[in-house]
Amino acid sequence: MTPSPSPAHAHAQPQPRAAIDIGSNTLLLLVRGPDGTTLHDEASIVGLGRGLGDRGMFRPDAMDAAIDVLARYAAQAAELGVPAQDVRAIATSAARRALNATTFLARVQKQTGLQVTVVTGPEEARLTWLGALDGLRLPDGSVAVVDLGGGSTEIVTGQGDHIDFRTSLEIGAVRTTEQFFGESPQRYDPRTFSRLRSAVTEICATLAPARHPRTVVAVGGAATSLAAMNLGLTAWDRDKVHGSRLRRADLRRWIDRLLASTPAQRRAWVQTAPARADSLLAGACILETTLTALQRETLRVSDGGVRHGLLVGD
Repeated sequence: MTPSPSPAHAHAQPQPRAAIDIGSNTLLLLVRGPDGTTLHDEASIVGLGRGLGDRGMFRPDAMDAAIDVLARYAAQAAELGVPAQDVRAIATSAARRALNATTFLARVQKQTGLQVTVVTGPEEARLTWLGALDGLRLPDGSVAVVDLGGGSTEIVTGQGDHIDFRTSLEIGAVRTTEQFFGESPQRYDPRTFSRLRSAVTEICATLAPARHPRTVVAVGGAATSLAAMNLGLTAWDRDKVHGSRLRRADLRRWIDRLLASTPAQRRAWVQTAPARADSLLAGACILETTLTALQRETLRVSDGGVRHGLLVGD
């Protein structure tokens, strides 16, 4: 009788993997099966970084809301075969700035079992690059990935597997909106928007990639929301958004419309994610200005991101 192999010699079976991205505005969960198929992909707008400024504190209500979502994410991942301690969980811009981030993440671990790592801007940029290009068909040549987040914008350029430039700009759709218009803007003052545009232009002027890219890819909730608006979607459709195009002319048109909008109008336009409506004017301005700095007229939109990069890079 042939003895059964001992556990030490038995081949471990591939397991599902899960990643969580705790962003300034959105919390995201991705679970993939052993073969790479997506088992679960979810985004929840919590606004953890709202009101944070450059050196502030996470608000108690935002922390409570985030922990509720993270507990649900941990349970969802466990149900799909990934226990909380095995989930790759990271926090980005807001956690780098919040004075009480350490206390918050200790609460997260105690109440959900998730062990969260705060990543640096360059590491966030690397994960963004991996995730944005995952499964996206692009022409040959250099690529710039622009991750427009709530609190910062990561930009990475490279070609193939080689990254030649990366930076993290301290401008984001929510952060910039709050800086110039407050937390819940009603009508946008054109003079204030002019100051916002000048500030964004000044920051984007610091971009100095090794070469200007052939293709620009934008990721993040603001980019995908603007793409959905441009496509006229009233319900989320990843197949239509992922890989779609936004021209500078499209972004300028949406800037003009958003600048003159009421809160009700902009929520009606972004039916796929109405909670993002107030920050999309700043988001469109950042994307349009970045395209100008990179000397491109069109960008491709990707629904990938840091959560995908965490699993691609495993």
